[in-house]
Amino acid sequence: MRLRKKPVLCNYYVTYRCNARCGFCDIWERPSPYITLENAHKNMQDLKRLGVKVIDFTGGEPLLHRQLPELLEMAQSMGFITTVTTNGLLYPKQAEKLKGKIDMLHLSLDSPNKEEHDKGRGVACYDFVMESIKVAKSLGERPDILFTVFEHNVEQIAQVYEEICLPNQLVLILNPVFDYNEVETGLQLSAQSLKALKHWSRKKYVYLNEGFIALRQDGGNHTDRPVCKAGSTTLVISPENQLVLPCYHLGLEEVPIEDNLYNLYRSEKVQRLVALEGRLPECEGCVINCYMQPSFAVELNKYWWKALPSTLKYNYLKGTWKAMLR
Repeated sequence: MRLRKKPVLCNYYVTYRCNARCGFCDIWERPSPYITLENAHKNMQDLKRLGVKVIDFTGGEPLLHRQLPELLEMAQSMGFITTVTTNGLLYPKQAEKLKGKIDMLHLSLDSPNKEEHDKGRGVACYDFVMESIKVAKSLGERPDILFTVFEHNVEQIAQVYEEICLPNQLVLILNPVFDYNEVETGLQLSAQSLKALKHWSRKKYVYLNEGFIALRQDGGNHTDRPVCKAGSTTLVISPENQLVLPCYHLGLEEVPIEDNLYNLYRSEKVQRLVALEGRLPECEGCVINCYMQPSFAVELNKYWWKALPSTLKYNYLKGTWKAMLR
């Protein structure tokens, strides 16, 4: 049963450029402009009309956009919940300007070992993450640690949790890795690793959507009975000011917005693509968290129930429910 028909999330790519070279991502390989304040303002007005609640200002590395503070302030003034994920390289320098403008700030950290984390990210950024934690806390910010879980680092979760998250009272977000396009991320998470992750979801200050675990145990999205609602829950806007359909990672169509996002999204052409969400051949077996998270929130099924405890827990810990009252 569908609980909500309007989209809830916008993944707004402010640029594809990045100052890291993560092996499990290919976004940084793409040439890219930066979004403009003018286009963003018009798009946010239309996103509001469409019913979107959350804007994830993403990339690439979103902090490379020099006007990110203005974009965040604009979004909050319109009542959106804002979220940003960063590798930390630029955060200490920009933290003052960003203060109070990010409702959900995620610092990426994939290992408690400096050399291992830096190798995976392709640049030396571990020390910047540690500094970012200190700077953010000194400003009264409450960042999260976003830990991308691979088969090879499951055993390192405990050290990150005990040595970094608990002492600083930071939420540890466990983000199971996923493959897409030609990007390979190594071995798929084993049944044993999935079981270990489920154990972690019960821990204090840990966020793990158990729907992610259940979906992987079920073999991912199946085109004959799709779980994915990417097209109807999430709008993806590119740095070129295009609507990307059905999702960024598949990206079959990129339609120029031309200051007309509201009508464009509701157009017959776009809604025809939306109707194919989760049903395309490329969608078989998909487990991409970026789109499954909102998908689990709009339809009453077993994944909705699996996701509910972690969703309530995170909103309680972060107080993000208060942002809905803005």
